[in-house]
Amino acid sequence: MDRTPAAAATADDFLDRALLEEAAKKSGLLWVRADGQEHGRAVWHAWHDGAVVVVGDGAEQPLHGLAGGAGAVVTVRSKDKGGRLTGWPARVVELAPGSEAWLGAVEELKGKRLNAPDTDTVTDRWARECRVLRLEPAGSADGVLTEQPGAMPDASHATAPMPTPATTRQPIPAGLPKLLFKRRKG
Repeated sequence: MDRTPAAAATADDFLDRALLEEAAKKSGLLWVRADGQEHGRAVWHAWHDGAVVVVGDGAEQPLHGLAGGAGAVVTVRSKDKGGRLTGWPARVVELAPGSEAWLGAVEELKGKRLNAPDTDTVTDRWARECRVLRLEPAGSADGVLTEQPGAMPDASHATAPMPTPATTRQPIPAGLPKLLFKRRKG
């Protein structure tokens, strides 16, 4: 067995890609932060042909800041715990409507789109109104993944909720539990 540093690096890259692919396939939601943006957005997605594919804009999810030829950072959550599992840099490629790559991506996305108002004609609407983006793992000098189990950053990456008057927290009235849990006498 070859134990040279180059062989170890390729083995690590293989394991990184396997973790990246399996996490992206199993998670129904991931966070994408376009280069130059401070915070990421949660998006639903599908895994197709070695990359994450998303559909957005129009009547679908917003894809603010994501553009073909740009970069992004993808963070994938763990399906069972919901916490951050892995992260990686990506190249954003916009797929041309009707192209072979677009048709393949749309077929995968159709199966993931829940409660579409126009299930039978959703691909036509996506071709007219939306963009389909492919987020290809770009890797870095240190390998494919920038975050993985055992190598997570110390920062939480959490975003504070937007201020709103709708979030009021006051103590419940003292008599409310008695009213709610009073047994009926019959």
